[in-house]
Amino acid sequence: MTDSQQPLRGIVPPMPTPLLSRDELDVGGLERLIEHLIGGGVHGIFILGSTGEGPSLSAKVQRDLITRSCKLARSRVPVLVGITDTSFTDSLAIARHAADNGVFCTVFAPPYYFPLNQEELLGYTRRLLAELPLPAMLYNMPRMTKLSFEPATIEKLTDHRKIIGIKDSGGDLDYFRKIIEVARARPDWSVFVGPERLLVDTIRLGGAGGVNGGGNVWPRLLVDLYEAAVKKDEAKIASLQPKLSQLGQIYNAVQQASNLVKGLKCALSLMGICSTAVAEPFTPSSPAECDRARNILTELGLLR
Repeated sequence: MTDSQQPLRGIVPPMPTPLLSRDELDVGGLERLIEHLIGGGVHGIFILGSTGEGPSLSAKVQRDLITRSCKLARSRVPVLVGITDTSFTDSLAIARHAADNGVFCTVFAPPYYFPLNQEELLGYTRRLLAELPLPAMLYNMPRMTKLSFEPATIEKLTDHRKIIGIKDSGGDLDYFRKIIEVARARPDWSVFVGPERLLVDTIRLGGAGGVNGGGNVWPRLLVDLYEAAVKKDEAKIASLQPKLSQLGQIYNAVQQASNLVKGLKCALSLMGICSTAVAEPFTPSSPAECDRARNILTELGLLR
């Protein structure tokens, strides 16, 4: 288990939430997925993020997922929990439940309904941090929240000891570079990237690793690529990057805006890990979409 005093590094997949229906957790699928991830060498697991459909799940499913995930992980890897919500008190409630179950840290993005300026976001973040029972990572996800943690705002938060890092899913290397510079004031911070296509580039800039969706399907590939990037093994990187690019095509197998969630669940269903069931407002992937994903996985040798 990672000591909370040591910066977290490596591959921490944003785990999809296995479901039997829109409001029922697939316990068997959850166990298979967690064993698949840990067996693939991941350095942590992030639940209730965007890939985990966190904002679409009921409080009942959220709590059940936290409790069961921690029990199944058995302290072999740290578990991170997303608490992003439009309700301040609901964010705190899920954080307290996470703390009761041995979660490593919370992760939160800006509240995503009412528009906020940076001063309002800074005040909100400070108030939330003051009441959180666990360490926290900031989560920059402008595609979903329509609001970014600007570098100047993050710089003002470097004085808060409860923050242990940031996950950036914005996909902008210039922004990431600025966050790395800000984080120099806090060597205990971990700065993670979301899009796996940027994993190697961000490690070269000083990033801590990736919270990469593709790691759910082929965790060993992402772990090997991370390790190669840390060691600056350019030959190994060159051999693995094409496989990562090909794996990324599973998102294109689903022709909707929900392709990230549905593409991953389609792939996991083909691998016998969990079903394609999703929470509203999504609908399960079609057979044609899963056939496209099957072709990609077969070409990669992940299916026979």
